[in-house]
Amino acid sequence: MSGAGPWRGASLLALLAAATGHALAADDTVAVDKPWAFALTAYPTAVRGGDHYTSAVATADRGALHLEARYNYESVGARSAFVGWNFSGGGDTWQWELTPLAGGAWGSTDAFVPGLEASVARGRLDFYTDIEYVRLPHERTGRYLYAWSELGFKPVPWLRLGLAGQRTRAYGGARDVLTGPFAQLTWERFTLGGYWFQPASQEQVVVLSLGVSF
Repeated sequence: MSGAGPWRGASLLALLAAATGHALAADDTVAVDKPWAFALTAYPTAVRGGDHYTSAVATADRGALHLEARYNYESVGARSAFVGWNFSGGGDTWQWELTPLAGGAWGSTDAFVPGLEASVARGRLDFYTDIEYVRLPHERTGRYLYAWSELGFKPVPWLRLGLAGQRTRAYGGARDVLTGPFAQLTWERFTLGGYWFQPASQEQVVVLSLGVSF
């Protein structure tokens, strides 16, 4: 890890704070009394034949403004922060959301990281994807596209079942694209989920999700 990492992290947070201030000042659609909405999700991860660890994602939204921080996401030991803008639309049949992101990572991964979160839903069916492009400075071979996608179905409002896929280098090994089933339970502000990637292989990965919104 480069000794400049902490300084770059602090500089990144300062830039994100400045961008946030300009965004709030420029957007007259964000009312002064618009409440913040927060969410925190932890992802305990068990890698067969590898190291177990926990990643986390925290978000804060006010109007269209979206702030996000991630831990152990791009790699174990990495921290990252993002600022984005929420777009949404649709009607009674279709609903969609789109959030472009700009940010960066420091720690075990020191990089500029643009990203995108998108979702579309119709009735009980929905699709969600989270994509980020990790661009290491001065290293073309270190550039990489991370992605996490879910195709879900809700037989009842509190239960979501489906298939998930991800492209990541966080687990090590030869395989970087993993797929498998998942299930989520929601009760009031709490969400509990489980993902089982590559269930029929020797490279199984089990990810739990423990989330709360407030």
